[in-house]
Order: sequence, then structure tokens, then C-alpha cells
Amino acid sequence: MTTITKYRSPVQDGRDGFPQLLRAEWTKFRTVRGWVIAMIAAILVTAGLGLFLVAASTNVSCGTGNSSGGSGQVQHGAACQTTLLLGPGGEPVTDSFYFVRQPLAGNGSITVRVTSLTGLPPSANGQGDMQSQLMPWAKAGIIINQNLTNGSAYVAMMVTGSNGVRMQWNYTSDAPGLPGAVSAASPRWLRLARDGDTIAGYDSTDGAHWMQVGAVHLAGLPSAVQAGLFATSPQFIEMSTRFGSGNISHSNTEATAVFDHVSRSGAWPASTWNGGAEGVAPGGAAPGGYHQAGGQFTVTGSGDIAPAIPGPGNSAVGHQPIGFFLAGTVAGLIAVIVVAAMFMTAEYRRGLIRTTLAVSPGRGRVLAAKAIVIGVVAFVTGLAAAAGAVIVATEMAHASGYSMFPVPWPTELRLIAGTAALVAVAAVFTLAVGTVARRSAAAVMTAIVTIVVPFFLAFTAAVPTVIGEWLLRITPAAAFAVQQSTPQYHQVQASYTPGLGDGFLPLAPWAGFAVLCGWAVLALAGAAYLLRRRDA
Repeated sequence: MTTITKYRSPVQDGRDGFPQLLRAEWTKFRTVRGWVIAMIAAILVTAGLGLFLVAASTNVSCGTGNSSGGSGQVQHGAACQTTLLLGPGGEPVTDSFYFVRQPLAGNGSITVRVTSLTGLPPSANGQGDMQSQLMPWAKAGIIINQNLTNGSAYVAMMVTGSNGVRMQWNYTSDAPGLPGAVSAASPRWLRLARDGDTIAGYDSTDGAHWMQVGAVHLAGLPSAVQAGLFATSPQFIEMSTRFGSGNISHSNTEATAVFDHVSRSGAWPASTWNGGAEGVAPGGAAPGGYHQAGGQFTVTGSGDIAPAIPGPGNSAVGHQPIGFFLAGTVAGLIAVIVVAAMFMTAEYRRGLIRTTLAVSPGRGRVLAAKAIVIGVVAFVTGLAAAAGAVIVATEMAHASGYSMFPVPWPTELRLIAGTAALVAVAAVFTLAVGTVARRSAAAVMTAIVTIVVPFFLAFTAAVPTVIGEWLLRITPAAAFAVQQSTPQYHQVQASYTPGLGDGFLPLAPWAGFAVLCGWAVLALAGAAYLLRRRDA
């Protein structure tokens, strides 16, 4: 009797490995020449547009020529830029106010009562490009300055137009004190006390019961500092939007504060007050002045003591942030979206999806492999494009003497890596949509409508501002917030408008990116469910 022994492979039984599936999907991608070319084109478009923008920004002219045909005072390039004032932390700031001061040569304190804070009288509205209304962030109070150099370290206790009492220091820091507006019936008492390098701020409603608002350590504070009363008022900025267009207008303002019960303790060697305008306000605002009658001081000032913001109508206009040079991301992203959609839909169109699923019956694994491959390819594409745009454009700007809006290196890193992550997750989202739609045109259109179109609607003011802000909160377009290179400050009245690569979006950078991630997860879950339920 013959016994036949079946052949048994020495290789252990097991499922087709996921790495092999990844390799197969990568092979599919790299062997389609059109997809590879499209990814290279996305890099070139994104980086190329950034280089074009830096060339256009540095090749500007300002001044006027001589109408009689002679040579006028026309300047070009970097000569057209204003000089940025930097604060203690190296951040751009604006530092202009009217200061009534005396030296404080050691430890000591200053206490005042503020009984009024008003804008220009209504009859002055429109005269000399001045607005009469009191700005929400008009400021008046007491301040201790490291010295009289613009951009120096300081601590201030102040009343504001409509934000109550605030303690602010070194331009970017802000702490709230007593709420409510100041008036003769509801005055505010303010106090600053110096002890070495530490300055504490206090407020009170009656001058008897005090609450500490905060204490700040200013390293390297000299023995002699400048301290006293101040007033300032930022520009009035009005943004109007129409269908397809927007307009930003700005004009100067003034604030006048009335102080009394001014008292000092400690090392104050002088007894005479000196007044003067510190810095130059945007738009060349009037320097202000002060009047002393007995124990009462009336101080008027224009300008602001705050971080500087780039953009139209803002205090650092003309200095582009590095995010501006990533404006080509939208164009490059469209190319990536097309490839990501075809990476799935091409198999349906050619009938190859049956072969793919027959070789690897685990449909969820197939979708995961495709998502990983297109995500990694898109991330590398976005990384190369963003790095090329930011690094090369920055070098070009510096070589031409053009001063960009400075940002710390972690922000530059976040812009480059964040842009790459945005492109990658958008590609995965499009792949999932393609799995659901099974048609390239439908998938591409859906991705563009949900990612690109909402951003353009808000950017071009094609919809009301409120609608535009909500679109940038709830749609995948919120991810463009990852390209914000300058922060929004709640204590700065400025033009925070969306823009290509340099705009301000309503969500924080990574919060906006998380919105896109949420949409991608939902799309992948729906795609995985339908891929298992439907026939190939």
C-alpha cells in the first residue's frame, strides 16, 4: 500500500504581511509617472510662488517723482520700509505715549487716583484725521520704565477705554484688574511699588482697600528708572466688507485722563515733573501734552504701548511675516488633491480594484496601506515645498536688505512641519472621499470645495465676516491656521484678517489643524465601512 505524503512548505502559515501590502501600494504609486510629476510640480509651484512674492515685495518703489521731469525722491526696495522697534524679548513693538515723569533712584512706589478717561470731544471728529470716540484699548495710568529708550522694559498699571483696569508689562503680557469704566463717581486707584528688580501692581476702588494684580521681575533693572503718569490711544481701525472686496481704514485718536491724589514714597530725588511725547505713533499722531493745576494732572496722549502686528492698517505694515511666502500652498495642494483622489479612483475606473482585493481580502488593510502611502508621499512633498519657500525666500529677502517680520525659530519650524502635515492629512482626506465617491471628478471637487473654497471665501470677503470666521472654524479649511506666523493679542486693536500664508484665522494653529484631522478620521471611517459593504 502506497502512502502519499502531502508537501508542506517550511514557511509557517500566516496572513499576507502588511509591510508587503505597503510595498505593493508604494510600487503602484511610483510607477505611475504622471503622479510623480504632479508631486514634483506641487513642490515647484509652492516654492516658486513664494520666491516670486519675495521678489515682488523687495522690488517696490516709494516716494514721488518731480512733476517737471526732474529727478524726485523715489526710493526702492528696503529703503521703503520703516524700521521695526524691538522690545525686550526681541519681538516687534510700538512704543508711543505721553509721559509725565520723574526719576526713581531705588526702591519706592507711586500712587494715583484716576477720575476720568475720555476721547476727543465730538466737535473734533474728522479734524486732522482724528476720531473722537474713546478706543476700547485707550490707556492711561502709571508706569515704571527701565529708561527713556523706545522698546525698553516697563511695568504699567492702567485704566482702559472699555477693558477695565489692566496691569501690562514688556508689551506682550497683560493681567486684568478691577472691571468697569472709570468716572468721577467710580474712580480707580492705582499703585506701582518697586523692590529691587520686582515691581508689584495694585488697584483699589477707595484708596484704602488694595488688591495686588500681579508682581513682575525685570532682570537687570538699573538703580535709576523713570516713573510717572502716561496716556496713549491706538489708531481707530475700521474694516468693511462687501461681496468680493474689503476695505480697511484707519485714523489717529487721542485719550485724555485726569489724575489726582498723586503720592510717592521712597527714593525720588526730584520734585518737578517733566512731560514729553515718547516715540512716534503710527500715522504721525499728535504728541499730546499735560496740564497741572494744584494736585490734579490732565494728560493727553496718542499711540500705543503694545506688540506690533503686520498687515494693512497695523503698526508693522510693510514687514511681511514668513507665512506670507507660503501663499503657494493652495496651488500646490490642488495638485496633491488630484493625485490623492486618483490613487484610489483609478483602480475603480480600470477595474483593478478587484485584483487588489483578491490579493489582499482585508479591505480595511488595503485602505490603511493606501492612506499611509499617499500620506507619507504628500508629507514629503509638503515638507520640501514649505522648506524651499521659507528658507530660500528668507535668504533672498536678507540678501536684498529687506527686513521681514521676525518670528522665533520654533514658529518657523511649526510653519514648515505644519504645512507638510496639512498637505498630508488633506491627501488622506481626499483618498477617503475618493473611496466613497469612486469617481475622480467627484472626489477632487468635494475636497476642493471643503478645503480650498471656504478659505478663499473668507480671504476675498466674498461672504460676511461672521460667516467667513465660522467657515474657518468648522470646515477642513481651518487647517490653514497652522500657517499663522504671528500671534493675535487680545489687548491689541488691529486688523486681524485672513490671508494667503500671512493672515489671522479664528482658531489657534494646531486647533485649526485638528479640525482637518477630525474630518479625515470621519472620512476614513465612512470609507472603510462602505468598502467592506459594497461590491468591488
